[in-house]
Amino acid sequence: MPLPIRVFRAVALIAALFVVAAGGTVRAAAERLTFETASGSHAFTVEVAATPEQRQTGLMYRRSLAPEHGMLFDFGKVEPVAMWMKNTYVSLDMVFVRADGAVQRIAKGTEPLSLEVIESGGPVRFVVEIAAGEADRIGLKPGDRAIHPVIQQRASR
Repeated sequence: MPLPIRVFRAVALIAALFVVAAGGTVRAAAERLTFETASGSHAFTVEVAATPEQRQTGLMYRRSLAPEHGMLFDFGKVEPVAMWMKNTYVSLDMVFVRADGAVQRIAKGTEPLSLEVIESGGPVRFVVEIAAGEADRIGLKPGDRAIHPVIQQRASR
């Protein structure tokens, strides 16, 4: 027997309220990403943005980002990438990562809410966004490595 339209509407309304309560986005499960630098291994807890919708929203609308947390964007192919800070309230360090896990470029201390285009400086597959200042804190430099199952899986192909 089909559900009455009132029940369907009530369920849809409750689901929408959960999304709004979560800050307007459904967040991905947290996973571990490690940066290997001259000073050692530095673990971060990241959400993975793998779908077009997740990549489009990214860290928009978030009012804070804890130290050692961030987001890993997987663009699905290797090409030059451009990002911006539209609707992003916290300053970030954007780490552009090649398909093999090597850091290509770091855009440090990005300006919140800016529409300025931030380019990768070459072909990349991934971007890791972390709180501004974290790249300097861990001594992250181009050529260092990002280690995460998604990156390792792509690098082994």
